[in-house]
Amino acid sequence: MQEVDLFVIGGGSGGVRAARMAAARGARVALAECAALGGTCVNLGCIPKKLYSYAAHYGESFEEAQGYGWHGLRPGFDWARLKRNRAVEIQRLNGVYEKLLVGAGVQLSRGRARLADAHTVQIGGERVRARHILIATGGAPHRPDFSGQELALTSNEMFDLEPFPRRLLVIGGGYIACEFASIFNGLGSRVTQLYRGAQVLRGFDDDVRAFVAAEMAKKGVELRFNAQVASLRRGEGGLIATLSDGSRLEVDAVLAATGRWPNTAGLGLEAAGVRLTEHGAVAVDEHFRSSVPHIFAVGDVIDRVQLTPVALAEAMVVVDRLFGSGARTMDYENIPTAVFTHPNVGTVGLTEAQARQRYGRVRIYRTDFRPLKHTLSGSGERTLMKLVVDEASDRVVGLHMVGAEAGEIVQGFAVAIKAGATKAVFDGTIGIHPTTAEEFVTMREPVG
Repeated sequence: MQEVDLFVIGGGSGGVRAARMAAARGARVALAECAALGGTCVNLGCIPKKLYSYAAHYGESFEEAQGYGWHGLRPGFDWARLKRNRAVEIQRLNGVYEKLLVGAGVQLSRGRARLADAHTVQIGGERVRARHILIATGGAPHRPDFSGQELALTSNEMFDLEPFPRRLLVIGGGYIACEFASIFNGLGSRVTQLYRGAQVLRGFDDDVRAFVAAEMAKKGVELRFNAQVASLRRGEGGLIATLSDGSRLEVDAVLAATGRWPNTAGLGLEAAGVRLTEHGAVAVDEHFRSSVPHIFAVGDVIDRVQLTPVALAEAMVVVDRLFGSGARTMDYENIPTAVFTHPNVGTVGLTEAQARQRYGRVRIYRTDFRPLKHTLSGSGERTLMKLVVDEASDRVVGLHMVGAEAGEIVQGFAVAIKAGATKAVFDGTIGIHPTTAEEFVTMREPVG
């Protein structure tokens, strides 16, 4: 039986990073993946979703260009071409991931892996003995429980949907639901989004939630709150969704975007003694060690923070623990993130509510305005920017934005937040004019 120092189950962001870096440090490493390399992010998440978001923005840009003197017929949208071009790019990225692994000396196995025992991984008829094992199998979309739920799509199927849905129902209020609602609305679908709660993007700052919902509605997404699907069936003209209040909607497709569950089924974890949480995630300590000391887990399968850069950072903690100094740690404070709605959301640090709970007295700086671009474009889109400041220390503990390129802008400010920048430092920083980003260093008066 072949023996390795580290066997990685899962070829997504965290798994590939751990395998490559461990091999670079001289470890004997094997990795098994039963699907395309790159995981959810590359194949069915971040990358294709951002590409489709770009596509959707072009529809607005053609309209807005008229205010800048451009005129003529608006180009038509070719859904099939977008899908083909996306597939080519994703295939290229799959190849890049394979070259990175092979080039680092990682033994790559194509197939579904499971634990035969606490030290043995089985892939088909092959068995590998491993000193250490890393579970990096990610997560999968969760389907809500209602009659006819099998007729609903998940985010996995949206990128190759055929035909293009002229009427789309989106179930859910999280970032995946909001992003797909914005994307398909921008591409030309008539989108209705249902959420069982009172406002989208639970967990984000309340001002951000209300503002982005209003902007999405302005662009044409029909948002319905405190609403749920009771049943779904096929009708003569499409799918008939009956809601909990008895009303009905006829649509061409239904996307269920109601969360993701860890991929732990069928891995043999329980038989190997690995403890799972009540939600099926691998339970790990601060070093990402499971209940079995030599078995580790990172990424969405541990269900902490479901972000690609977080999985990469967690993977490096494990590699350093096993094959380095062991000094590296994972800090979940001040993780920046973006939501690619139209307009985008960018955020880092605490929400206003979280800051008040942690620090008590806080100062809030907030502005919303019509960006310079839209003074001529004719668009009614507005931008929101907000700072949350701890009164006692003057530190900026939360920074939030809704507007064009919010993710690009907030990434830079995230460095300042991580470094502990105060409001005085922000005030003393010269802005770049004219930009939207300069508003973060020109807000002087706190709101009441």
